[in-house]
Amino acid sequence: MVRIEEGREVKDELIKKACNLAMEAHNLSSGKPYIYKKKSGSMDVFFAFAGNWFVDGWYSSTCFGEKKINISLFPSLKSVGTDEVAMVNEAFASRFEHILNNSPLKIEVEKAMSDGKQIVFAGHSSGGPIAILAALWCLEHCCTRPNDNLVYPYCITFGSPLVGDRIWSHALRRENWARYFIHFVMKYDIVPRILLAPLSSFQEWLQAIFDFINPKSRNYQHEAVVRSNDASKNFFMTVMKSASSVASYAACNLKGCTNLLLETVSNIVQLSPYRPFGTYIFCTGNGKLVVVENPDAVLQLLFYCAQMSSETEVEEVVARSLNEHLLYRKEMQESLEMQDVVHLNNLTDIPLSSNAIALASDEVVTMNLALNDLGLSTRARLCLRAAGEWEKQKRKNEEKIDGNKNSIMEGLSKIQEYQIKCNIQKVGYYDAFKLQETIDDFNANVKRLELAGIWDEIIEMLKRYELPDSFEGRKEWIKLGTQFRRQVEPLDIANYYRHLKNEDTGPYMIRARPKRYRFTQRWLEHEERVQTGERSESCFWAEVEELRNKPIMEVQNRILSLETKAWDWSQSGLLGDDVFFPESTFTKWWKQLPPQHRLTSWISGKINS
Repeated sequence: MVRIEEGREVKDELIKKACNLAMEAHNLSSGKPYIYKKKSGSMDVFFAFAGNWFVDGWYSSTCFGEKKINISLFPSLKSVGTDEVAMVNEAFASRFEHILNNSPLKIEVEKAMSDGKQIVFAGHSSGGPIAILAALWCLEHCCTRPNDNLVYPYCITFGSPLVGDRIWSHALRRENWARYFIHFVMKYDIVPRILLAPLSSFQEWLQAIFDFINPKSRNYQHEAVVRSNDASKNFFMTVMKSASSVASYAACNLKGCTNLLLETVSNIVQLSPYRPFGTYIFCTGNGKLVVVENPDAVLQLLFYCAQMSSETEVEEVVARSLNEHLLYRKEMQESLEMQDVVHLNNLTDIPLSSNAIALASDEVVTMNLALNDLGLSTRARLCLRAAGEWEKQKRKNEEKIDGNKNSIMEGLSKIQEYQIKCNIQKVGYYDAFKLQETIDDFNANVKRLELAGIWDEIIEMLKRYELPDSFEGRKEWIKLGTQFRRQVEPLDIANYYRHLKNEDTGPYMIRARPKRYRFTQRWLEHEERVQTGERSESCFWAEVEELRNKPIMEVQNRILSLETKAWDWSQSGLLGDDVFFPESTFTKWWKQLPPQHRLTSWISGKINS
C-alpha cells in the first residue's frame, strides 16, 4: 500500500487498476469519453477518462486558456470570505460539462455513491483533468449531504496537466478534499508542466508533440518527432523556461522577498495562473516514489526535478520528456512492487547538501537519497525548505490566533452583559449604544474596538493567505465568528449612524460594512450551503436605518421583505425582543408607516406585548 498522508493508505491494486484503465482510455478508438468498470462482488468502481490531442482541446482564446469556474456546478471552488471564484482551464471544463450532460456519467456516479461503492476516477494525460473535474463534481453533489453510507471517492491521475489556480488549491485544502486526489508524475514528463507556459510561446510545435502522444496519429511514438530540433527540443526548453519564471516568482514570495522588481516582473512576464493541488507522487525512474503534499513544494519540484546537469544531457532529457509520458503502466508495476516510498513531510529538515550527513537522523538520510534521485540542486532544496517554512509560519499564525479565543469570548461576554442591562432598563442595546449617554455605553464601545482589532488581524491574515487553508472551515471559528457578528455588528451600525452627518455618505451596507462581518457571514453561509446574503440577520438595523430615510412608496417591497425576515429571525431567537420596545428606532418608524403599508400584523402583537 502507498501511504498518502498520516493514517491513510491506498491499495496497490487500486492504483494499478486505475493506471491500467487510464492507459486503456488513452488508447480508446471507439470515441467513448470514458471507460466504466465495475466487478461483480467488488466494492470498487472505476471511471477512466480519455484524452484530447488537439490544441483547442487544451487552450481556449486566452493566453493560458483559463476562465472562472462554473460556480453552480462547483460552489465550493472559491475563496469564502471574498467570494473570489477559482479559475479553471476552459477547454477541460467545457469537455467535462459536455460529458456530464451527454452521457450516463451522472446516473452511474450517483448510483455507485448510493450503493456505498469505492469510486475511483482515473485519467492519463489530458484525461486527468476530466477525472479531476468528475471527482470534484462528485464531492460537491454527492458528499455534502448527510449519508451514513458515504464512501469518499478517489481521483488518481498519471501525467496529468494542471487544471486550476491558487484559489482552487486553497479551496480544496479548506474543504479537506485535497486528500482524495493523487497525481503520479514521471521525473522528466513534460505534459504536467505544459500549462505553466502560454500557448503563444510554443504553438507552432504543440500539435507535433500531441501527434507523438496520440495513439490515433500516424506519428504516434515516432522517433523523428523526438529528435526534431524544431519540435521537441524547442518545445521542452520553452515550457521549462516558463516553469522557471513561475517557480522563481513563487519562491521569492515564499522567502518573503519584498523587492518591487517582483511586482514589475509579474506585470511584464505572463505567468501561468495554474497551480498544483492534492498529493503528488514523483517517480524517480529507479523504482523510488517521492510523496509530496505541500502544493508550494510541488510547484518547485515540477521545475527543478526536470533539470539537466549539463548541456550534453539535452537530447536525452528531451527524448525522455515525451517517452516517459507513455510509460506509466510499466512504472507503476515496477515501483509498487519495490515499495520504496519516501514522504517529504518535514520540508524544513531537508539537507542542503547532496552528500550523506553522518549525524543526521534516518528520516533525513532517506529524504536526502530521494532528493538525490530527483537530481535536486542546493537552490532547489532551498526552495523546498522555504515552502516548508511558509507552511510552518502559517501554523504559528494559527496558534497565535487560537490564543485570542479567550479574549474574544470574554469580550463577547461583556457585550452580552451590556445587552442584558439595557433590556432590564427597557432600552434596546442598539438604541442605547447609539445615544452613548452612560459609562456602560462607553465601556461597551471599548470592548467593541478591542474585538474589532482582533478580528481585523484575522481577516488581513486570511486575505494574505497567512493562515492554513483549513482555517475558514474550522467549525469552532465559524461558530465564534457568527456569535461575534450577531452581537457586535449592531453596535457598529449604531456607531455609524450616530456619527452620520451627511445622508450622501451612503448606507452602511454599501459604504461602511467592515470585512470582519462580511467574512464571518460568508463562513456560516458556506458551511450551511446557502446563497450569499441569506444569513444577514446581524444587518437588521442597517436595513431599518436605510428604509426609514426613504419615501415609503420607493421601498414598499423592501419593507415587506424585511418584515418577513424579521419574523423568521424573531421566531428563531436571532432578533431580540428589545427591537420591539416602545422607544426603539424600529418601533417608532414602524408606527409612522401608514396602515396600508404595515404589511404584517405580528409586529403589532410584539410591540403591544
